[in-house]
Amino acid sequence: MAELATIARPYAEALYQVAKKHDVKAWGQALDALSQVAQDADLRQFADNPKVSVDQVYAVMTAAAKQTLAPELQNFLRAVIENSRLDALPAVVGQFHVLANAADGVADAQIYSAYPIEPAQLADVMGSLEKRFGRKLLPQVSLEPSLIGGIRVVVGDEVLDTSIKARLERMKVALAA
Repeated sequence: MAELATIARPYAEALYQVAKKHDVKAWGQALDALSQVAQDADLRQFADNPKVSVDQVYAVMTAAAKQTLAPELQNFLRAVIENSRLDALPAVVGQFHVLANAADGVADAQIYSAYPIEPAQLADVMGSLEKRFGRKLLPQVSLEPSLIGGIRVVVGDEVLDTSIKARLERMKVALAA
């Protein structure tokens, strides 16, 4: 996966530099749509066919994404297709969003919970997490019943794990030592 991140980084940085001159949010939405299309296995198989041209793949992707692309995004998409980097497109888009969020002083927070979190509870948790991580966070909550209870929060490369599963693992290690 590190190789994919290495490939994606220069694309994301170049995209972000150009997007800053335009509307970063609109570009992010267009890139999200392209990323969703690029993740489709049938499209990737179509794109890998040597008999299919760059223009054909480009036409299919733009039609499926249902987005009007700025000329710079059109050039970017063509470059990605020509260089056979469709598999890296989701990583490029992810890194683009990280750059955009960092510029705004915001970070994505992936919250894993054993049970559904009510909006009022989420607001309380977000207040504590923003204080803990020192920045505004955009929460994305996922259910993960294997945690048994509590939550696990991932912000960038930082992890805060207060789940019962993690506590049991720590007890297991302590008792085995």
